[in-house]
Amino acid sequence: MIASIIICFIVGYIVIVFEHPLKLDKTVPALLMGALCWSLIALGHLDVMYADPLNHGGAHKAVSDFEPVLLHHIGKVAEILFFLIGAMTIVELIDLHRGFSVITNRIQTTSKIKMLWIVCIIAFFMSALLDNLAATIVLVSLLRRLVPLREERLWFISMAVIAANAGGAWSPIGDVTTTMLWIAEKVTTVGLIKNLVLPSIVCLVVPCVIASRLKAFKGNISPANRDFDQKIEEEKLLSSRTMLIVGLSALVFVPIFKSVTHLPPYMGMMLSLGFVWLVSEYVHPEEDFTAERKAKYSAHYALSRIEMSSILFFLGILVAVAALESIAVTSGDHTVGLLMSLAEGLQAAVPNQDIVVIMLGVLSAIIDNVPLVAASIGMYVQPTDNDLWHFIAYSAGTGGSMLIIGSAAGVAAMGMERIDFIWYLKNIAWLAALGFLAGAGVFILMH
Repeated sequence: MIASIIICFIVGYIVIVFEHPLKLDKTVPALLMGALCWSLIALGHLDVMYADPLNHGGAHKAVSDFEPVLLHHIGKVAEILFFLIGAMTIVELIDLHRGFSVITNRIQTTSKIKMLWIVCIIAFFMSALLDNLAATIVLVSLLRRLVPLREERLWFISMAVIAANAGGAWSPIGDVTTTMLWIAEKVTTVGLIKNLVLPSIVCLVVPCVIASRLKAFKGNISPANRDFDQKIEEEKLLSSRTMLIVGLSALVFVPIFKSVTHLPPYMGMMLSLGFVWLVSEYVHPEEDFTAERKAKYSAHYALSRIEMSSILFFLGILVAVAALESIAVTSGDHTVGLLMSLAEGLQAAVPNQDIVVIMLGVLSAIIDNVPLVAASIGMYVQPTDNDLWHFIAYSAGTGGSMLIIGSAAGVAAMGMERIDFIWYLKNIAWLAALGFLAGAGVFILMH
């Protein structure tokens, strides 16, 4: 039966990887895989690993009753999903009130090299404050106005993907994987910033320096549309600046709230969302603001714009990984979870843990980094802020830049601008790989 569960997971994962050729939303196989893995555990009457809540030493034991174990994992998954829903809603509220235009409308340069550095720096810090997906969406929208020629624009967007992934790696809310590690209490906000900000900067700077010397970034950008200034004026709202400041402040407040209260991060996100929602109810985006127009800028409308399919994808994949983590197997003279057994075997085959984590980063470019990090959480038992967790956060967050399908930011850019997989592989992958390896080298030297 264990073999059947592993086959179910592998087949489901292959379908997820080939979602575009199959024309099937990856949420479908993720949900099927998560439900089927636990169904097979129940039908096979398999033992699962259970952490006794009364045992403060954290000891696990094999039990036949899987319901408490499933409930425990669903609770942990729910923490991540509630957090993401709150963050996405705040970002959508800022966007509805065109708050991001306060930042983007200030960019007036036509120099390609200056634009490259401006876009990458904005993406780096915006992804740390919001997340790499939201930062990429905002920057694609910006670059459509500032770089009219698509052939030129693809280069800037691709570099923005690298920058967004690098910026997301050192922030607890900058990437889904770092959020997962943070919520699982594997890393702290201070620990992430202290250990990863320098490697992440190197991961960004190295590709940008090399790209600055490429022919694609020489000269000036093609002239913008004639009505460019008029479009900017039309995008200004009375509430733009207010919602930008309130929204970003609310997101930055979440890790502070956790540090002060020691409550789970989703509680801080609930508080932040409630406050931003409250402000959005009373601000007036327009001079002649009527009740009919209010719905256009409401939190209800923001909630309708959230990618719920992504939330359900995370649910399915995390529940499936939890099944693999929970299955009890005998490893030597002791009983451990299946993923823990895999970690022990991998550690024996590749004694150098740094190489294992770098391999994980390369794999995150090929397959989704969410299940990879979810699996690593179940594979290792190192304490909070151990170097291993920081290196996993860096590798999973930035390694995905090597392929356009390797990160949420890349997939978003690919969907919005129809970026060709082969074009990205030929022109951008090597730049991302050099940045990833340079940052990894800096991290290893630091420790």
